[in-house]
Amino acid sequence: MKKHVNNNFIILFVAIFSISINAEYRLGLDYTIVDNPLPVKKDGIVEVTESFWYGCGGCYSFEPAINDWASKQGSDIKFSKMPVPWSPVHQLHAALYYTIDALKLDPSTHSAVFVTIHKEGNFLQTPKRIKDFLKNFGIAPEMTEQYLNSFTIKQKINRDAKHAKQLKISSTPMIVVDGKYIIETKRSYEEMLNIVDFVVELQRPNS
Repeated sequence: MKKHVNNNFIILFVAIFSISINAEYRLGLDYTIVDNPLPVKKDGIVEVTESFWYGCGGCYSFEPAINDWASKQGSDIKFSKMPVPWSPVHQLHAALYYTIDALKLDPSTHSAVFVTIHKEGNFLQTPKRIKDFLKNFGIAPEMTEQYLNSFTIKQKINRDAKHAKQLKISSTPMIVVDGKYIIETKRSYEEMLNIVDFVVELQRPNS
């Protein structure tokens, strides 16, 4: 009889545990829907975007986790980053982000920017400092200047400014799923990314 009771207790415990780990996240509490979402391409690919800023300490800490998450996704998920363009220094750092991409530098260069700002105390707040920084990666200062001030990169920053306003991006890091769902910073990066996974599955039939 005692053994039977113990077995029932174990079954009940497992059932409760299973419910808790598979509980659905809630709209308005764990994630929100944008009032004026961006258009969905309807191509079967869910677009996941991280809004970030090189000068954001939270973004620096989140970088390894989000990069690891992105590396494990299949071809039906498109991950990208959107540097916020709130102020002149934000816009300068956004230009740096797109310059690194345009020059096809190794992705680790982005991590080097975070380290330079948050570990070495070089905030890269002027074009000259950015030129000096990129010289370490073999980029001539005149080349850096050309890209920082290019029409193409300015267009991208203007586009990001428009999207940030439409999506009401108010903090970093913040995750946007298909231009519709917003996931803000949570108690842990693991929890934040679990919510991203949940919302991606929620949105997948509509992508």
